[in-house]
Amino acid sequence: MSSAARRRREIVRYLRFVGVRSASVLAALVLGMLLVVIIANLGGKIDQIIEADIRFSVGMVFQDPTMRKQIEERCKQECLAKGIEEEEALRNCIEECKTSWVETQVEILKRARGLDKPFAIRVFYYLGDALTLNLGRAIYMHSDTGSSRVWDIIIERLPNTILLFTTANLIIFFAELFLGLMLSRKYGTILDKLAVSLAPLSSMPGWFYGLFMIIIFAFWLKILPSGGMISPETPPDPLLRALDIMRHMILPLLSWLIAYVPIGVYYYRTFFLMFSTEEYVEYARARGIPPRIIERRYILRPTLPPIITTLVLTLIGSWMGAIITESIFRWPGLGSVLAEAIARNDSPVIVGIIAVYAYLLAISVIALDFIYGIVDPRVRVGGE
Repeated sequence: MSSAARRRREIVRYLRFVGVRSASVLAALVLGMLLVVIIANLGGKIDQIIEADIRFSVGMVFQDPTMRKQIEERCKQECLAKGIEEEEALRNCIEECKTSWVETQVEILKRARGLDKPFAIRVFYYLGDALTLNLGRAIYMHSDTGSSRVWDIIIERLPNTILLFTTANLIIFFAELFLGLMLSRKYGTILDKLAVSLAPLSSMPGWFYGLFMIIIFAFWLKILPSGGMISPETPPDPLLRALDIMRHMILPLLSWLIAYVPIGVYYYRTFFLMFSTEEYVEYARARGIPPRIIERRYILRPTLPPIITTLVLTLIGSWMGAIITESIFRWPGLGSVLAEAIARNDSPVIVGIIAVYAYLLAISVIALDFIYGIVDPRVRVGGE
């Protein structure tokens, strides 16, 4: 077989592999979003909560004396038009008319919300909206500007989440990578043993250390803010505002570095040590190839796929924020929005946030398959 034919066969096999992977990812996306829609709506229980809210809002109309008088007068005229004039019968007719009016208004509002159809049917409408990212409006929540559109709520908080957690995850990732690689060269030294002994620090989450950071630096030393994103007294100058935001980011970043860098360094140190003992690496050393070239060509290059995967998934994961960390540091991010949506049973917001994350994750997985084909020839040739 000629090299050109072999190349074409390799490309066809690779594209087939990516196509099958993409189809499986999309199928998983649809199934996952269906489960999210069902769970976010509590299997239809949210309908009962919404209907109760509708009845309450309609009932509140009668708390307005003017509206109550208008409705009662209209009901009285309808009853008189039916020829009912006896006092007791007229009173009963008016009450029945008022009840009927309430039920009519409730049905109108339920129809406007789409609640006139069974949940088993509407769940597929919700699924279609989620898959097309037609996220609609929140039930109870609003953005800071007063909008109830789910997209407005998400877009308003997403930049804050990206600013803090993407920054944190990038610093953590590269610190783990470079420190792990450095320690793999210094196996058995005091520095290596110290790094291994610090790994148990990661047994606690970032918010746990955040509490101590707040106590020490905000309450005792009083040199850093305890939370928030920007100080109320900060002047409108862009540079000063940027510096103030960076000052507010110090404690959350520090707490995450303490919580997640030690175990990551230990993982990459062990990861690189495993590859450095492979036979082809030992053979390269025996040939007298310089250590830097061995490290770059024989250790780092074969480990690129898992490293790239970790980086991409870490960045995508950072877009979801962190519910407890944001709550402790009062950071106005997407995690706090999701926590509020869960607490208030605001299913459109829950489904909207997860739908955006699911699409980002699906696109990332498919993109990773293309990247694997570039950095790892074994993917292109299908294992042959």
